[in-house]
Amino acid sequence: MMQIPMLLSSFITRAETHFPHKKIVSRTSPDIIHRLTYADFADRTRRLANVLDGLGVERGMKVGSFAWNHHRHLELYFAVPSVGAVLHMINIRLSPEHIIHIVNHAEDEVLFVDDNLFSIIEPLIPELKTVRHIVIMSDDSVIPNANFESMHDYETVLANASSEYEFPTDIDENSAAGMCYTSATTGMPKGVVYSHRGLYLHSFASGLVDSFGISERDVVMPVVPMFHVNAWGLPFTSVLFGSSQVLPGPNFTPELLIDLIESEGVTFTAGVPTVWLSVLKEQEEKPRDLSSLDRVFVGGSASPRGLIKAYQDLGVKYISIYGMTETSPVVSVSRYTSEVENYSEEEKIDLRATQGIPIPGVQTKIVNEHGHVPWDGETMGELMLRGPWITDEYYKDARSEEAFEDGWLRTGDIAVYTKEGYIKIMDRVGDLIKSGGEWISSVDLENALMSLEGVYEAAVVAVPHPKWQERPIASVVLKDGYEANEETKQRLYDGLRERFASWWMPDEILFMDELPKTSVGKFLKAELRKIVFDQVGMKQ
Repeated sequence: MMQIPMLLSSFITRAETHFPHKKIVSRTSPDIIHRLTYADFADRTRRLANVLDGLGVERGMKVGSFAWNHHRHLELYFAVPSVGAVLHMINIRLSPEHIIHIVNHAEDEVLFVDDNLFSIIEPLIPELKTVRHIVIMSDDSVIPNANFESMHDYETVLANASSEYEFPTDIDENSAAGMCYTSATTGMPKGVVYSHRGLYLHSFASGLVDSFGISERDVVMPVVPMFHVNAWGLPFTSVLFGSSQVLPGPNFTPELLIDLIESEGVTFTAGVPTVWLSVLKEQEEKPRDLSSLDRVFVGGSASPRGLIKAYQDLGVKYISIYGMTETSPVVSVSRYTSEVENYSEEEKIDLRATQGIPIPGVQTKIVNEHGHVPWDGETMGELMLRGPWITDEYYKDARSEEAFEDGWLRTGDIAVYTKEGYIKIMDRVGDLIKSGGEWISSVDLENALMSLEGVYEAAVVAVPHPKWQERPIASVVLKDGYEANEETKQRLYDGLRERFASWWMPDEILFMDELPKTSVGKFLKAELRKIVFDQVGMKQ
């Protein structure tokens, strides 16, 4: 067989050769939308490769991006790894302390920063030990007046660069192409490095019909941010298959997302459940034509059944996925197998609410103290993974020792297999509630609460109990028009009693204006515990 290296630069060549006129719609500010083609993208990416050479970027060097979802970020996704360097996507929502840590830990030498995000980076510059150049990405070509010697404007240096560039083909496919740090809830974020080979294979797997099923005919809008875990690999997969792309840019709103779906004919989009809750609310209040939208892929946290059904009632396939920063990220997808085609709609929604079946290339196992768990939908254990796009260590981090076991990644997620072999996440290791010797899933309680009338969001945490060891406390955000009173609380309890045994009932349901979330939209349980403990008069 021919030994052709699996390099991301081959995606650029394929896109410009076979799909030169396919579109990239890029919103960079509230009033500016750029319309490019893949021919334009290839030209600009080659210019950017020459810019990187001019800045002294060599193979293996780290180049940081601090940016929203737009065409310039997409160009970085390809130019940086294609010259042999490593793109470090910096999560713009991390704390200043964490941003300083990961830039220094990765040893970023060049930073590409959106102009509307520079105010976050500017006060940190004196603490960034390895950064030699900062490139500002903007539409007006104005460089901020900052106390830093080597500042550049992206569009200016691109215009002055040659579009003639031969991407090297002697790069080792196992070498680093990108890296991202986990959005840590405790301790410092951990770095994960992605290889050319891993991202290449992940992109092919994402195109499979029983995975994302992305094709040239799709118009793909990644709502999941490009500054975190490769935007679920969608930029790479879209370029590989020649899909049109719609990049929603900074500070998008539910109204904007729906408008883009309607105006650009979006067929595929992806994001976390909190986004699709707000989009659904907007659609209910001001309906748009969503007839182009075929499927929404949702991950990051479990989706309530009511949300899944609401989208299906709109004629949109709502498909749950599972992944992590450590897994590039896609592990499993809740596609229906032929086995379940004759299931009732309620049974099908139950499966849509799971994390699905592993996509080809990924191996999974769920183990507890007794070994591998059966496919019974009840026996819980820790989910473990391995595959060609799953990391085998954290970047320069001793915590790798506790996260990997005999070549398997320990996810820290407690899960079961359904009888059909679908993975269902029950909880995080630290969030599972043990009461009177029995396990209670906070995720199941949350999903049940969010399926009840009037509930917008819900999260459940454990509090210590002198007799039962731990008991659940629920925190609920109500939809507009619903009152936080005893009558509402009792109605929620009545809804839960229809589904769960009495010992699963939360000891208290607290009403809140909002729930704390991580930088990527997951419930921040550590912060919520502090709030709950304060409201119920307990000490952590």
